[in-house]
Amino acid sequence: MNLKSLTLLLTAAAVPQVVVAGPCLYAICQAGCIGLVVTCYAGAGFTLVVAPPLAGPAVIACNVAFGGCTLACAALMFAPTP
Repeated sequence: MNLKSLTLLLTAAAVPQVVVAGPCLYAICQAGCIGLVVTCYAGAGFTLVVAPPLAGPAVIACNVAFGGCTLACAALMFAPTP
C-alpha cells in the first residue's frame, strides 16, 4: 500500500460517519401516528373508516392531527442518525 492510499484510508476512518435511519425510523413513526389516530377516533365514538357525511368536527380534528403527525414522520426519512 502506498502512502497516498494509506493517507486516504486513515482520513476516511477519522471522519465521523453518518447513517440515515430513514425507512426504519419512518415506519416506527407512522405506526405511532396510526395508533394515535385510532385512539382519537375511538374517543370520538367512531372507527377509522367513517363515511364523509358522518364525519363530525372531532373526526376532522383527528384527521388534521394525523396529517401533521405523518408530515413530521416524512421529515425523518432524511434525518441523519449518528
